[in-house]
Amino acid sequence: MTASAPRKKVVVLDYGFGNVRSAERALAHVGADVEITRDFDRAMNAEGLLVPGVGAFAACMAGLKEARGDWLVGRRLAGGRPVMGICVGMQILFGRGIEHGVETEGLDEWPGTVGPLKADIVPHMGWNTVEAAEGSQLFAGLPADARYYFVHSYAVHDWELEVGNPHIAAPKVTWATHGAPFVAAVENGPLWATQFHPEKSGDAGAQLLTNWINTL
Repeated sequence: MTASAPRKKVVVLDYGFGNVRSAERALAHVGADVEITRDFDRAMNAEGLLVPGVGAFAACMAGLKEARGDWLVGRRLAGGRPVMGICVGMQILFGRGIEHGVETEGLDEWPGTVGPLKADIVPHMGWNTVEAAEGSQLFAGLPADARYYFVHSYAVHDWELEVGNPHIAAPKVTWATHGAPFVAAVENGPLWATQFHPEKSGDAGAQLLTNWINTL
């Protein structure tokens, strides 16, 4: 009888801005060993770190810094340790966010600006399809017409990172459209992120989280 593989240890970072319980349930459902914590060492040593985020960009950044989450994300990525951001947890990975005319510095893992959606109806709330990047691991096994759950009023409309070194793999960028195209997901080495909520996206979201856990 073959012993089952140990479950991957995933920490959901509890910095005050995110649906941590929904994320915990979704990750546990697909077989992860999940802990909600803001403890730096436990988050640093987990096999995967999930950074949720809801609300305003500036408030999320303030909460993240108060919990030393900015340093935590940087340290993990420097060591090639997987991090996944969701919703505003994705947005704060970019260089800056502009809300109501106020500019806030992000983590600057990727250059770019999070700004208001270019759409007549805001927020973008509900189910939408995406145009997955070619060769995506995140969307592996998912049909092109799969739908994911979005709730947001801001997004990144221009992907600005240029990779000039041919020996470095370019990030895989997935797009969605609400009024205008915007970045829906990114896969960049150990750093992955989604603008939508996989934990609220039913079977498609569960498959996506499984795909992430399988890389840990």
